Amino acid sequence: MVTKRHNWTKEEIIVIYNKPLMDLLYEAASIHRQFHDPNVVQVSTLLSIKTGGCPEDCGYCPQAARYHTDIQGNDLMSVQQVKAQALRAKAGGSSRVCMGAAWRNVKDGPEFDQVLEMVRTINKLDMEVCCTLGMLTENQAKRLAEAGLYAYNHNLDTSEEYYKEVISTRGFEDRLETIENVRKTNVTVCSGGIIGMGESIEDRAGMLVALASLNPQPESVPINALVAVEGTPMEDEKPVEIWEMIRMVATTRIVMPETQVRLSAGRTQMSREGQAMCFFAGANSIFAGDKLLTTPNPDVNEDMKMFEMLGLIPQKPFTKISQPTTVEAEDSQYIPLGEKPKWTRPAHQIERNLKAAGKKI
Repeated sequence: MVTKRHNWTKEEIIVIYNKPLMDLLYEAASIHRQFHDPNVVQVSTLLSIKTGGCPEDCGYCPQAARYHTDIQGNDLMSVQQVKAQALRAKAGGSSRVCMGAAWRNVKDGPEFDQVLEMVRTINKLDMEVCCTLGMLTENQAKRLAEAGLYAYNHNLDTSEEYYKEVISTRGFEDRLETIENVRKTNVTVCSGGIIGMGESIEDRAGMLVALASLNPQPESVPINALVAVEGTPMEDEKPVEIWEMIRMVATTRIVMPETQVRLSAGRTQMSREGQAMCFFAGANSIFAGDKLLTTPNPDVNEDMKMFEMLGLIPQKPFTKISQPTTVEAEDSQYIPLGEKPKWTRPAHQIERNLKAAGKKI
């Protein structure tokens, strides 16, 4: 029986990452099944509520004001606009809405008050609400929690050693401080990173050490493949090989067995087969919709087809860990059978299983 650890070393993680692929996949999939239902995947929607004009110099980001990209900036969206997008996301099968604003840090005032109202509004739709707004103070984290925020995303991006090669306007410790401020509330933490920025395997392992050392560990860890955008310092980086992504997902699953591993940016470059291997390796969340803030993402209809093909079931909101179900367990992490989800075939499979077990529907 695998147990959660907070004392991983970089050397141990590198050994795991470099295992023969079949051995790595077997180990990761076995651990995944111990803590999660392998056929349940959360669908989230990422919404850019304020685009462009960020004063930071993150080398991967097209929203930095100092870079010349074709990103069209926009002011903060209205509450009604966000509600309309959230309803659309819910109709498409999403159980979580993640709102991102291109800010270095949150500033108290009318705009933050407006974000708080967005959180309250989406929360009333029975959806998980996540925000990524930059650095937070302890008081701001508390106000977001009081508004009903479910998760706060603040990625470490890479290892502490490589961090300065990616960003100079904010320190690695600043990111850890924001995570610590969030931890002083009941809001869950979503924190991961990006591979393909020119970092080494040692840096990827170093990032996982930093995340796994947090106590508690993040409830969600997004694994992003760099989407190189023209006009940014990383525009010439080569696309991440699918095998690198599979290895990173599998290693993350082994190192943080209870965490929800989010297959995030870069899915447009992955085949269905490649994504299926990532799910097998332990990924149990995707972002749906045509964009991830500003970069391309697979069409939601394509994701629906993939879910149906693989027999995957979208996770219901407010399910922290998708524990494997038994005949005696309630089907609480599934879309209610009385509803008609987009992924109808898996829901019918569950209905047949429940009937066979003698449960009332």
